[in-house]
Amino acid sequence: MTVERPHCLVIGVGAGTGLACVRRFVAGGYKVSMIARHKDRLQSFAGEIEHTTAYAADIADLDGYRAILQKIVAEQGGPKMVIYNAALATFAPYAELDTELFERNFRVNTTGLLVTAQELAADMVSQGGGALVVTGNTGATRGMPRFVGFSPTKASQRILAESLARELGPQGLHIAYVVIDAMIDMPMVRKRMPDKPDNFFAKPADIAGEIYHTAHQPPSTRSFLVEIRPYAEPW
Repeated sequence: MTVERPHCLVIGVGAGTGLACVRRFVAGGYKVSMIARHKDRLQSFAGEIEHTTAYAADIADLDGYRAILQKIVAEQGGPKMVIYNAALATFAPYAELDTELFERNFRVNTTGLLVTAQELAADMVSQGGGALVVTGNTGATRGMPRFVGFSPTKASQRILAESLARELGPQGLHIAYVVIDAMIDMPMVRKRMPDKPDNFFAKPADIAGEIYHTAHQPPSTRSFLVEIRPYAEPW
């Protein structure tokens, strides 16, 4: 008899952390729904990895994003695990920052997380819990020059996640925020930093392993804020 795989939803699937999370949860026995903006690339991922389904969506279009979440639940069932890895960034001095891009980044990084919880959390609680893990970075904890279009959106995302954790945690839904304090090992990053040693970069598969571990923490010992960085990273 074939046993139905539990459902994991990974939001924000690119070639780095998102795709690594897809692979890790499939390896852990899940079927995985994937959300990203780029339909063709997402379909190619689905063609490569068994037990995955692609759903293209632009989170900045909040109504369209809600509709995709509802479609996923209708077709795949409610998720047991949700990984919110979607992110948009704009890097510029404060005086040159386009306010429309600033607000767009908030929609994707913060409001999109709220919409995700509004659409999925109540059903996850009613089904016995699960986990919603949000990926953050150093910008969620401090501001830096030229990060005006990014850090405030990630800091607000972290506070939103904490608010959700305080409300939904006692109901059995584990909310966690993983701060990735690192440059992630991807070809585009390596190309920009060819002089850096291997231990400078965080490996996507290792990040995904920690996210998987965090999502499966037992109820008696759950983390909210998890920080990960390469062992050689100064902090």
